[in-house]
Amino acid sequence: MMKRMTIMLCGMAILFGGLYGFQTFKEIMIRKAIGAMANPPQTVSTVMAANAPWQSSLSAVGSLRAVNGADLALQAAGIVQSIEFTSGDSVAAGQTLLSLVATDDVAKLRSLQATAENYAIVLKRDEEQIKFNAVSQATVDSDKANLKNAQALVEQQKALLEQKSLKAPFSGRLGIRAVDLGQYLSAGTSIVTLQSLDPIYVDFYLPQQSLASIRIGQDVSVAVDAFPAERFTGQITAINAKVDSASRNVQVRATLRNGEARLLPGMFAKVEIAVGKPEQVVTVPLTAIVSNSYGDLVYLVDELHDGQGTARQMFVKTRPAKGDRVAVNDGIKPGETVVIAGQLKLRNGSPVKIDNSHVPQAEAAPNIVDQ
Repeated sequence: MMKRMTIMLCGMAILFGGLYGFQTFKEIMIRKAIGAMANPPQTVSTVMAANAPWQSSLSAVGSLRAVNGADLALQAAGIVQSIEFTSGDSVAAGQTLLSLVATDDVAKLRSLQATAENYAIVLKRDEEQIKFNAVSQATVDSDKANLKNAQALVEQQKALLEQKSLKAPFSGRLGIRAVDLGQYLSAGTSIVTLQSLDPIYVDFYLPQQSLASIRIGQDVSVAVDAFPAERFTGQITAINAKVDSASRNVQVRATLRNGEARLLPGMFAKVEIAVGKPEQVVTVPLTAIVSNSYGDLVYLVDELHDGQGTARQMFVKTRPAKGDRVAVNDGIKPGETVVIAGQLKLRNGSPVKIDNSHVPQAEAAPNIVDQ
């Protein structure tokens, strides 16, 4: 009995010893696995934060508008007899562009002119005869009235005849022709657009709080999607006399030089107005800023040695970006190393390895074009 009890106790000791040894081995392996999962250095690109001149500005979006622009049409209906322009032509004010068939109107005009000439002859004859009392004064007065009426009918017919031809109301560039020879046109049918392109307006809206910062003659720069690498310069020429009561915005108009006619009416425009004086502030590339629900932040590199260091998270306050750069009001000091690529792999305290062999270029703003 004792022997059997001893064997059972020895078996239980071996079993529990094995379980304890397995648990100890598992804990050792888990610690090794966790140690192997420690963050390796993450490769990032960096720049040195530095002070740079910065000009505060107001930004807005607007639309380009011709100084003079119209979709040309005729007051009268008729059949197109001649077209004297080509799509895209530059025309002068008063140049004839299109004529309708006007045979009946011309014939009627000649008839009325003949009638007026006849009344003029009658009046002249009666004025000679009244000197000898051959006709009464009433006859002469009637002749004068008939002549005036005939002349008025002639002028009326000339005006109707003028309506059968289309002339350019101002100098500018024509668009694409919308009618053809022999086509019947109803009154008011659009024939072609005419736009005066130099200079050209840009209309935009600013909040009423900006009224204290703008004035007539103030310089503006305009960017359009058609030429993303360029800025076009102009001046504010008009500020609306009232503020929109619904949006509390005020309409502003600037005038741009457009000698090469690259800017066209209807284009979407981004407008920037410089306000205040330039100041020295810390600037970094826009790619350095990481946005989340708590605000904007950057990663700084501390304990930098032999191209390696430790990432430190820092919340920052920024101004509106200009081009690919942004000014930082608070959070970065000149001389600090700022991560501009590879931030998505980082967290506070991550080891980093710096590789600046492929640092992206950051431009402050597009080139200024002064036409």
